[in-house]
Amino acid sequence: MIKTLIALGATLTLGAAGGWLFNLWQMPLAWMIGAMCVTTVAALLGAPLKGSKRLRNMMIPVLGIMLGSAFTPEALQDAHLWLPSMVTMIIYVVFVATCVGFFLYRIVGVGVVTAYFSATPGGLATMVVLGHDMGGDERAIALTHSVRVLLTVLIIPFWFRIFAGYEPGGLATLGTISDLPFRDAGLLLLCGVVGFFGGRAIKLPSAQLLGPMLLSAGIHLGGITEAKPPMEVINIAQIVIGSGIGARFAGINLRLVLKVMTAAIASTFFMVGLAAVIGMILEHLTGLPFQAVWLAFAPGGLAEMALISLAMGIDPAFVSTHHLLRVSFMVVMAPIVFKYLKKRFAIDGDTPKSSSSG
Repeated sequence: MIKTLIALGATLTLGAAGGWLFNLWQMPLAWMIGAMCVTTVAALLGAPLKGSKRLRNMMIPVLGIMLGSAFTPEALQDAHLWLPSMVTMIIYVVFVATCVGFFLYRIVGVGVVTAYFSATPGGLATMVVLGHDMGGDERAIALTHSVRVLLTVLIIPFWFRIFAGYEPGGLATLGTISDLPFRDAGLLLLCGVVGFFGGRAIKLPSAQLLGPMLLSAGIHLGGITEAKPPMEVINIAQIVIGSGIGARFAGINLRLVLKVMTAAIASTFFMVGLAAVIGMILEHLTGLPFQAVWLAFAPGGLAEMALISLAMGIDPAFVSTHHLLRVSFMVVMAPIVFKYLKKRFAIDGDTPKSSSSG
């Protein structure tokens, strides 16, 4: 217990130092990306870092409340125009899951169960649990999804900053804790607590994010408050989330997992690149802005991509709605489709292609 607490404290300290440094350098999404980069490097160098699922779950509702505050009548006045992109989103996730799964199984030689659940761009934790339960390699699935989230979170903000000249300002308007009236602070806290436990009770997908977001959206759409979580709390949430991503790489033997990591990098670039192409096509056909569509289709984690949209000030309601659709669709459909495929092709265990063909 003491060792775990020390490791967690060291992880968060490194993450905070990385966030502070990136903020000093005026990097995009500094507190999350700085924490993520520093802890990832430390973990790969052998530091015994430790993430905390419980602490992350305490911070995710903060993002849910923040996202809910973006659902204003003005933000949703064009929501009916989102249907083409939402339908395209479903087609996109089915297509990339099929392509990446085929690539991992046929080309890389990963086991069939591991390849399937590594390719499905749903929630990381959910796909790891489902894949393990179905007989897949839990470590390989987790590593593949961790690399996907890490690279996506790195690529997109820096692309916007370097190539598009984008100046992040979505979080600059947040106040401080001292600026937040007691009544509004109580309302936001209520949204977080009731939304978190209520969402889990009714088994919402990504309940810790979706529950608080729905309640926050309700009070903001109803005009009860216009308050948002203060900057200090958002920065702490960024450090916790970023450090948690980096800590996933602790204890990994790079030689043993080099094949999986290389495949994960290649598949992530394919997904991110295809999302960009879809963004350009949808902008031309529907008039939806490329930046918002790319963020909405990018295969990062739900919380991470929502935070990027908030930081960049790029239509958080549009982006978060699409990512909620993606995660919900994959969580529901991935096990159903796998059970059908298992029966249809008589899949017995996590058999790699070389073994099944030999």
